[in-house]
Amino acid sequence: MKKNTDACTSIMVGKKASLDGATFIARNEDRVKAITPKRFVVKPAVKGRHETYISPYNKVTVPMPEDGMRYTSTPHLDQSTGPNEEDGINEANVAASFTESVYANDRVLAYDPYVKNGLAEDSLCTLILPFIHSAREGVEYTGKLVAKYGSAEGNGIQFSDEDSIWYMEIVTGHQWVAVRIPDDCYAVTPNQMAIEDIDFNDPDNYMWADGIREFVEKHQLNPDENRWDFRHIFGTKTKKDHHYNTPRTWFAQRYLSPKAAKDQMPEDDEMPFIRKAEFKISFEDIQYILKSHFNETPYDPMSDSPQNKTYRAISLSRTAQSHILQVRNSKKYKSSIHWIELGVPAFNPYVPFFANSNDTDESYREVPKKMDLKSAYWLNQALAEVVESHYDEFMEQDTDYQNELNEWARRKIAEVDEKAEKLDGQELIDYLTEQNHEIASHYNKRTLELFYDLLTQGCELSKMSFKMDPNL
Repeated sequence: MKKNTDACTSIMVGKKASLDGATFIARNEDRVKAITPKRFVVKPAVKGRHETYISPYNKVTVPMPEDGMRYTSTPHLDQSTGPNEEDGINEANVAASFTESVYANDRVLAYDPYVKNGLAEDSLCTLILPFIHSAREGVEYTGKLVAKYGSAEGNGIQFSDEDSIWYMEIVTGHQWVAVRIPDDCYAVTPNQMAIEDIDFNDPDNYMWADGIREFVEKHQLNPDENRWDFRHIFGTKTKKDHHYNTPRTWFAQRYLSPKAAKDQMPEDDEMPFIRKAEFKISFEDIQYILKSHFNETPYDPMSDSPQNKTYRAISLSRTAQSHILQVRNSKKYKSSIHWIELGVPAFNPYVPFFANSNDTDESYREVPKKMDLKSAYWLNQALAEVVESHYDEFMEQDTDYQNELNEWARRKIAEVDEKAEKLDGQELIDYLTEQNHEIASHYNKRTLELFYDLLTQGCELSKMSFKMDPNL
């Protein structure tokens, strides 16, 4: 099986580390091509189904449970390589993000290679999210699938509910571990094995594949004398890691933990996976990291620095979509929010959609193959292209537009909360669905206004302009 060539950046924030008490899991879904059209949909609940799932990508074949819950997801428009639903929140208020591509070393793969027709990124959301009722169950359910079908590639998966976040790394054909992110901490992972020491005496906070310790011992894979560090045993420390992966952790940690991380360097191998922030982390802070391109450092690709292409940035032109899944701890109604960003994260806003709904707006649900400004995906791609083409002239206006929409979103969510707390059942679902349509309409209108405004301004910025000397 070929190694996964896609790449992402993931962020997790525990409920006591966040400003509003929500749990957050988030990820940039980066792809090989700059254009990978994505849809945002609600998959309906099913009852009494008798179907077998067969992946168009690698033919993994899995009988589907008869019953499955409703859930949001962001599938590829092109289904020829599988659904690639990637992320979502189900009606049990459980969120998941599939997947962060991770890579194992040759030593461990020699004894447990990937399974050609095993589980891969294209199928994971479809096969797991409709059937789990907690973050921990997400790990357990996935572990059973891996034991039965094997894994076709290395993948990191985030699960969250109102109380907890679990991060799971599947690294070989059958070996995996998972850790509960402490409530007062955050974690960042950039396509590199991240989980460190495993405490096998603490099953409340760690989970692992059956027989993993025996596997490591049998094949003499642990390089350490007195610890069982998953990253050391299964991970890599390559030139690619130092230029492609570790700098992203460095940038995120220097922002969230500036004092603790002040001596870290972009190519450090031993940056901790789990850290405490030096302030309460807001939704806007998570946005900032996912949108960043090493801003205000010599490594910013948008700068004139001779070091501007040294490291792979977090926000890329080939980000298919970015999401922030906010599971809010509301006792009155299911109020989780699936934030979606389409286009290049640096240039486009995150749009809040209430997950407890039964439909999405047509501009997100229907995506044509070619550019059409009625489609949210294509509209945001077009805006990003215009802003980047005249970055110095347009970035300030684009930043003001994003900040304006963040303010509007906070006000809108507060207004919806006030009314939604008095509703329940189908009436609540219908109300939240209606509000999602209003939110989409507002963002699309504002984005189109800015797009046309910048296009008009751009007519005056052509290199073909010529100003006549009045003395001639």
